[in-house]
Amino acid sequence: MSVTDTDATQKVEPEPRASADPRLSPVHDGGVSLHSPVPQVAHHDHPPGAESREAAVERPARGVKLARISRTGDLVFRGLTGGSGGLIVLLVIFVGVFLLALALPSLLANKDNFLTSRNWTVSGAELRFGILGLLWTTVLSSILAMAMAVPVAVGVALCLTQYLPKRVSGPVSFVVDLLAAVPSIIFGLWGLTVLGPFLAPAAEWLIRHLGWIPLFSKGVDPKGTVFVASVVLAMMILPIVTAISRDVFAQTPRDHVEAALALGATRWEMIRTSVLPYGRSGVIAASMLGLGRALGETVAVMIILTQPAPGSPFSPSIFAGGETFASKIANNAAEFDSPSKTGAYIAAGLVLFIVTFAVNALARIIANRGQAKS
Repeated sequence: MSVTDTDATQKVEPEPRASADPRLSPVHDGGVSLHSPVPQVAHHDHPPGAESREAAVERPARGVKLARISRTGDLVFRGLTGGSGGLIVLLVIFVGVFLLALALPSLLANKDNFLTSRNWTVSGAELRFGILGLLWTTVLSSILAMAMAVPVAVGVALCLTQYLPKRVSGPVSFVVDLLAAVPSIIFGLWGLTVLGPFLAPAAEWLIRHLGWIPLFSKGVDPKGTVFVASVVLAMMILPIVTAISRDVFAQTPRDHVEAALALGATRWEMIRTSVLPYGRSGVIAASMLGLGRALGETVAVMIILTQPAPGSPFSPSIFAGGETFASKIANNAAEFDSPSKTGAYIAAGLVLFIVTFAVNALARIIANRGQAKS
């Protein structure tokens, strides 16, 4: 038998019929019979969720009981805060009106120009007083104090926030802040007995080499000069400027710092391009607040400064004596025995009040402008 006949006689087995299991159905793949499960649909007498809906209908509805919202606390807190702010404003206005009301009669009776005269004669029937000398000494000592304190304060703040580790910057910050707790009279006594003699050689050197300049001309005893008072004032305002500058520098966005360092900037370049621009408004505001503190200092300046003799010529030198507004009022408090004398000194206090208020208002404006830009 040939191969052809043999192949023809071979029976081709039919493909197996699908199993009795209805879940299996034949699948042909290249002549190979495969079976894949057929998904079955479950038949229910009730649709899913019907029983739960029926149970929900049968059960009584239970809603969430919300607490009663009361705005009493908000209204009370708002009233207290608003009243506190309004009380502060009223106190400032009251102080200004009080000073003006008591000083106005003496100002009207004054025979000299109040702003340009250096005379101070308030005893007797005729009043002759002016604030030119007081204003010069107050402003000069405060500006010198700021010139010495602000660079040191900014340097200390940068050192605490950018260079020293936290375990070291914490104790150093605490020591710097302790300067604010030293009483003014301690600063005054220390400045008169210790700092004055210590700075005398430096004052003599400046007088010898720069005495041709009126600001550095020879004055009174070097221990009781405006220069010594300015150094003491600088030490007194140093904690204020340092603390505010430190807080401002510490708030510099970390992204700015890391971006500058990632671009290859050195530590100083990072501080110059990122930290200082961000904290410029804060440092200016801190300096203004320190200036207000220096303008109103009384006890320390009163102890240190040498009072000029009556009728002595005016000297603009930092090595001369003098009186500030605060020290003038404190030194002559015993003369408040008549309304005219009292009004003259209160007029000087009114000028100091206006100057200090203007300086603090300017500091607030600068700080708010810096926050708005950031």
